[in-house]
Amino acid sequence: MSDTIYAVTNPWTGEVISRQPTDTDAAIEAAVSAAAGQGRAWGASTPVQQRADLLRQIAEVHAERKEALAAIIVEEMGKPIEQARGEVDFCVDIYQYFADVAADAMADEPLKLRGGNGNAVLRRSPLGTILGIMPWNFPYYQVARFAGANLVIGNPMLLKHAPQCPQSAAAVAELFRDAGVPTGVFGNLYASNEQIARLIADPRVQGVSLTGSERAGAAVAEVAGRHLKKVLLELGGSDPFIVMSTDDLDQVVASAVDARMDNGGQSCNAAKRFIVIDDLYDAFVERLVEALKQYVPGDPSSASTTLGPLSSVAAADRLEDQLRRAKDQGADVVLAGERIGNGFTPTVLAGIRPDADAYREEFFGPVASVYRVGTESEALEVANDTPFGLGSFVFTTDPEQAIRMADQIDAGMVYVNGVFAEGAELPFGGVKRSGIGRELGRVGLEEFVNKKLIRVVTD
Repeated sequence: MSDTIYAVTNPWTGEVISRQPTDTDAAIEAAVSAAAGQGRAWGASTPVQQRADLLRQIAEVHAERKEALAAIIVEEMGKPIEQARGEVDFCVDIYQYFADVAADAMADEPLKLRGGNGNAVLRRSPLGTILGIMPWNFPYYQVARFAGANLVIGNPMLLKHAPQCPQSAAAVAELFRDAGVPTGVFGNLYASNEQIARLIADPRVQGVSLTGSERAGAAVAEVAGRHLKKVLLELGGSDPFIVMSTDDLDQVVASAVDARMDNGGQSCNAAKRFIVIDDLYDAFVERLVEALKQYVPGDPSSASTTLGPLSSVAAADRLEDQLRRAKDQGADVVLAGERIGNGFTPTVLAGIRPDADAYREEFFGPVASVYRVGTESEALEVANDTPFGLGSFVFTTDPEQAIRMADQIDAGMVYVNGVFAEGAELPFGGVKRSGIGRELGRVGLEEFVNKKLIRVVTD
């Protein structure tokens, strides 16, 4: 793993806004020591209700600083300002949710004995210091998913944010301090990949949570496995959007556009492959193309902008290469996108063969792939013919078909007849190469917790 350079380069203007030196080994050692000392002591001794109060304070400070927080990520990764504000709002909801469920979720769970005298309980207690490795596409939301659950449990945290997000990382660290998070409970690291590998091996670190690419997930899991550390991985996705029947095709197309274009298409759980039954295919594709033609990259700081640039020159170059290879390998270009700086107008591809790279890759940008199918079984076959298994969408007027298909889709999440139906109370995660484990909801509180059996035997 090579050294990480932390810098903010505005993807819309190309201007280098700031640079942040990588932490020294001594600074990282101080953060680990604080987590293992003061942070662990706080988690072991602080009542759960006090931890819940702290989560509510964190939510309140997020709400108070929404405009400043949103402006930072517009500059860092080109998120349109309205979407940036929405991301901060979602963080507020996540911290409030975890505060609301904290006491009940951490309460002792009585266990019914099959024989013998006495009693037994399952007590949920802190596991220890957890390392979080975050991506650039949702700089606050990803932290909230990680931090909300671990604060409920009482685990001290060390956070390494994406190299292009040093300002949002600093803003979160400052916000946590101002909200009253004690020293050692949350440490912000500007660490190199080599330093992170050593951290994972450190016996004071008990687990690693990563959201990012398959390559990053495999690298982290390899090191963690050698050192017997638990990992939670949320990786890529190539989510199917299946259309079987509808009474309102325009609404389905609008949902398809929303599900593909949110965050400029730079979302792991965005709809990416549109699988449409034969008798609706032509009309669906025609309307999808017309709707996507309205999107042109614009200044993300403007409230009227719905599509910003991709997050960086590297991201734009990568998408451009993917599109070139897709065309070279025989894909039909139904709507030809155009690169404008680091942004792209939308592209629609059809006729992608199973032996083409595009059939297996994730397009992280405004690119939609469409597939014509004749039957429910064929739709499921195409939907599942992917190395990924994060989210999925099924649109049908037949409730029985909806549940039948949901049962057979190889994914961690299935949304029926709707998009943007995520919530703080709903688990998030995938299967296959999309990752291991779940975040959010009550399920997300089970990942990094010591489920301790206490068995009391009486005469």
